[in-house]
Amino acid sequence: MTSQSQGIQQLLQAEKRAKDKLEEAKKRKGKRLKQAKEEAMAEIDHYRLQREKEFRNKQTNVMGSEGNLSAKIEEQTTEIVRNLTSSYHKNMESMMKKLLNTICDINPEVHPNFRHAV
Repeated sequence: MTSQSQGIQQLLQAEKRAKDKLEEAKKRKGKRLKQAKEEAMAEIDHYRLQREKEFRNKQTNVMGSEGNLSAKIEEQTTEIVRNLTSSYHKNMESMMKKLLNTICDINPEVHPNFRHAV
């Protein structure tokens, strides 16, 4: 009987060791999956950054630098506004006189198409 009980004990211990090994293997597998996922994400991020850099380089080559284009447009707009303002100040007085003369000086005349009824 003792040998039977001893054999059962050995089987139980072997089963326990097998469960422990199985748990340890599952933990290692989980850690490895997590590590592989992190490595894949790092590789994806690196690839994405590389492709974005290439895209920006191509965009700059094709369209020119946005900063230069923006600065050029701003400069042109400022110049146009400056020209319009100076033209306004230069011509304002004479235009006001012409408008006032046209409005205030009334010369009644008969329209050339008017037919006098007989």
